[in-house]
Amino acid sequence: MNTAPLATDSLETWLNYWSHVHVTGIDLGLERVIPVAEKLGVTHPDAKVFTVAGTNGKGSTTTTLAAILNAQGYQVGLYQSPHIYRFNERVKLGGVEVDDQQLIEAFVQVDQARRDCNLSLSFFEATTLAAFVIFKQQACDVWVLEVGLGGRLDVVNVVHPDVAVITNIGLDHTDWLGDTIEKIAFEKAGIIRPNIPVIFGGVQELPQAIQDKAAQCQAPLYVANRDYFYRTAADGQSWLFASSGSTLKLPLGTLALENISTAVAAVLLSDLNIQQQAIAEGIQQAQLPGRFEIRQIAGKTVIFDAGHNPHGVEFLLKQLRNYLNYNKQYTEVISVFSMLADKDVNSVVALLKEHVLMWKIAQLNVPRAADITQLDAALEGETVQHFDSVQLAFKSALDETNNNQLILVCGSFHTLEAVWEYLEECQ
Repeated sequence: MNTAPLATDSLETWLNYWSHVHVTGIDLGLERVIPVAEKLGVTHPDAKVFTVAGTNGKGSTTTTLAAILNAQGYQVGLYQSPHIYRFNERVKLGGVEVDDQQLIEAFVQVDQARRDCNLSLSFFEATTLAAFVIFKQQACDVWVLEVGLGGRLDVVNVVHPDVAVITNIGLDHTDWLGDTIEKIAFEKAGIIRPNIPVIFGGVQELPQAIQDKAAQCQAPLYVANRDYFYRTAADGQSWLFASSGSTLKLPLGTLALENISTAVAAVLLSDLNIQQQAIAEGIQQAQLPGRFEIRQIAGKTVIFDAGHNPHGVEFLLKQLRNYLNYNKQYTEVISVFSMLADKDVNSVVALLKEHVLMWKIAQLNVPRAADITQLDAALEGETVQHFDSVQLAFKSALDETNNNQLILVCGSFHTLEAVWEYLEECQ
């Protein structure tokens, strides 16, 4: 499909166009992207840029960062991926999703620039550049950017950050990033630039690759539980942040404290003027679908969590145990579950199975979906029910669970998306 849609065509038409322009969906490398980005004038924005990489926690960290900066009164452009329900979720101005027309007008510019450069762009590259075009046009004071895959060769890395954040390192996307923590850390560390503050927010030991890259760039490195600290306060309603420069008592938010504290460290290390009141307001306003999101649906308690690799699921389980400890009426967990084939299905199931009484599974309706055979192999010995769709699996869970059971929807963003589509249709 080489004929570009028109500015009057729908967002869906444009998204379909971008999914066919390039030969592959994932094509790491910046050779094709940089000339187009330079043509668009987005590589050195007149704005403060926070770039966030990591295996898990990027979404929570970027959401909190943007919420704090919005509360302080900055004009903030937030770019995240993937989306859960609508593509527009990926691009926000002042905490509000951009509308279809803004995206379409940016797509027109990106397509013209790539044609002028005689280059093709993948879906992710084109849509990311469109976000940058919007932020530039809107003269945003601050850009908060979530890296899609890795860091060094990800399209987000065409923009030079003023603060680099790496949330943690886990084994994910090993086909593209490498099969060891150090190899993956090397890719994530690619976002580091000379003389800018770098925050490592992982609870694990600091990978050598990040230390080496920071030293090479003479970039000051700040590490969680070494250079800044956080802990829940005795009142259970607040938490304490401490570093060499400040000690703050802040309210708890709905997102994970590990990621909230990383965001707080990042804003404090920037040279932006941030008041404690704005930090507190931002933390309380920051919300993200699918991160241990608890909802009441048809009288049942449903937890949505997008954890799709062992590290993410370990974090989910930490929160689940805590929730069950405080809500003792729930003694059993029923899981609506599906995953992508290129994820570590066996390890995810191994972590979850001691908590799940019954699994209601279906194959996702996406190209990379794990089929029922793969899911069954991982779930051997478990109590499993098969369904033709995730939506039917969820309907069964709603219909059949009793008052001492909660429903856990997990395994993939796509699993959550399927359930949300079902709920939207039911309204």
